[in-house]
Amino acid sequence: MTASSWEKVLKQIKHKPAKAAKFLKHNKPKKRTTGKALRRCERTGQFGGHIKQYGINMCRQAFREIAEEIGFQKYS
Repeated sequence: MTASSWEKVLKQIKHKPAKAAKFLKHNKPKKRTTGKALRRCERTGQFGGHIKQYGINMCRQAFREIAEEIGFQKYS
C-alpha cells in the first residue's frame, strides 16, 4: 500500500471512528528512526547516496551539480 492510497481509504471511512482507528493502527506508515528512508535529498527527494556531512543533506548527484557554487573544489 503506497503512502497516498492509505490516505484515500481513510477519507472514505472517516465518518466511522472505530473503523478509522483500526485502519490507522494497521495501515499507517511508521515514523522512520533508522535506515535508508529516514533522510531524503532536499533538492531531488531521492533516498540513496545521501551526504549529510557539514549539514549538506543532499544526494551525491545533486551535490555534484552545486558543489563549486557552495565553495567546494574538485581535486583531479
